Amino acid sequence: MGVTADRDTASSWETFRLWRISQSEFQLRTAQGNFLACAGEGCSVDATVNSSSAAETFYIERNNNSRIHIKLTSGVYVQATIGNQLTGDYPGKPGWDDNAATFEMTIVSNNLHGDYQLGNGYGHIEAKKVLEKHRNSFITMEDFNFLYRHGINTLRIPVGWWIAFDPDPPEPFIGGSLEALDNTFLWAQTYKIKCIIDLHAAPGSQNGMEHSASRDGSTDWPTSQDYISQSLDVIDFLASRYASHPALLGIELLNEPSASSVPLDILVPYYKQGYKTVRKYSSTAYVIICQRIGNADPLELYQANIGSHNVVLDLHYYNLFDTFFVNLSSVDNILYLYKTREAQLQALNGANGPLVFIGEWVNEWNVTSGLQEDYQKFGRAQLEVYNAASFGWAYWTLKNDRKHWDFEWNIRNNYLQFGISPKRQIFDGFVLLVSVCGWLCMHHVL
Repeated sequence: MGVTADRDTASSWETFRLWRISQSEFQLRTAQGNFLACAGEGCSVDATVNSSSAAETFYIERNNNSRIHIKLTSGVYVQATIGNQLTGDYPGKPGWDDNAATFEMTIVSNNLHGDYQLGNGYGHIEAKKVLEKHRNSFITMEDFNFLYRHGINTLRIPVGWWIAFDPDPPEPFIGGSLEALDNTFLWAQTYKIKCIIDLHAAPGSQNGMEHSASRDGSTDWPTSQDYISQSLDVIDFLASRYASHPALLGIELLNEPSASSVPLDILVPYYKQGYKTVRKYSSTAYVIICQRIGNADPLELYQANIGSHNVVLDLHYYNLFDTFFVNLSSVDNILYLYKTREAQLQALNGANGPLVFIGEWVNEWNVTSGLQEDYQKFGRAQLEVYNAASFGWAYWTLKNDRKHWDFEWNIRNNYLQFGISPKRQIFDGFVLLVSVCGWLCMHHVL
């Protein structure tokens, strides 16, 4: 539809997602996914297309406060006319006083700091320097020694879809992730540690979050068959490359698809085809399917008949990210583990379906006054409950800038009381796991 300027207060209709093309060039996307466009001098601004090109690209000039000018690539400025239309025909160059071509811009949110923003913000050359320094120092072989000494026998390793295009992935992503994954497998084999490869970021993003490399918070993966097919190609690439590696334990087909945006009639066929893809290269590797995050019942995937054997359902248990947990005391948090989580695990373990894997959990909560003893009790309760999962658990994450999310920090500072014997590698016939990731851990996938 056409774009008008006729509201005194802003709402979702007046909120746009900013796509950064360069330091001064931007595209503006509506909440419905259409881009603002103006075809040339004298044009009227509309939002009718869902893909971007030169006509949807604007220069944005800012002064020292929130005032901006919007300029077409031809050099003409956009103005709001007396008739409340946005048109590309302001005469000359506007000043910063009150005029038809000067707008107030409010940044509503700026909470995406993932791989896409890293590469797009720094630019390729600087982003490559940042990531090379990070990859050479953040996770080292000494970390694998630490894991071995503390009885961890498997790693869940998040990767992004662009790993299949290494060493020259599509912009703005930076190459080097495949080399990092190869090194991980080498170090893991040295310490007799197994690896689960987790497709954490799918093309278009499966949940709109930064750790799935969403460009603007949108969940576009389920809207495009090309994205889904490309994801299966990535699974094929990973399975063919690592199926015969002695350190491979399994492949996770997709991390945290959104329940509100990814319908089952799209997700289940993808999981079934992903299972077949892995089986082309391995008859024994575990194929892991992740529960949808949000309002979703894990039993929905039990009834989906994804594959015949070695299928695992991944559940993520956090006493966070939901208003229910905001005001719970330390005692209430622990009681919730025993009353709700333990009961769910018992039911799933007893059902005729996939093995159960607590693929992410953390020794953190919303209790602001928690003492070390409180964290120890909370961690001990989680370990006791999650140890019952038939496939084991994975801690999110090995290292992090936030200390309670940092597995190594928790162990070294005795906030999480965990066994230290190298012999403690297997329980219930399955595995103890810990996630490894990169850029501040929550924000970067290999």
